[in-house]
Amino acid sequence: MIDPELVTRKIVLIMRDLEGLRPFASKNRSAYLESQIDELVVERYLERIIGRMIDINYHLLTESGQAPPPDYYSSFTRLTDVGVLDRELASRIAACAGLRNRIVHEYEDLDPSKVFDALQVALTDILPLYLERVNTFITRP
Repeated sequence: MIDPELVTRKIVLIMRDLEGLRPFASKNRSAYLESQIDELVVERYLERIIGRMIDINYHLLTESGQAPPPDYYSSFTRLTDVGVLDRELASRIAACAGLRNRIVHEYEDLDPSKVFDALQVALTDILPLYLERVNTFITRP
């Protein structure tokens, strides 16, 4: 059974972190790229946001009777199977799973410019779209 309280708690934490990202997103690319501290702060915020989104995804999927997804990317794309996201949005947001892995596991040096791009996506796709659709899903009658 889906636990709306658990999902709502994670949504609130994501929204707080998204608000923390806004000052960084309002900078132009060159100002952002000049500050290593800005990059590190943004990486940490993104890591937390994406991790919470993945937690929500797994909860919604498994509590909707689906098998756990085989990877984090699939946790986003399989939200289409239960009616949370449409395919286009799921595919667009699923790319953040790879960013999270690169941040957490330090697989390679992160391109600060790509992190800046991910920051812009976070504020345009995650806040208004992903969170809205998840909230609609958990509050439906």
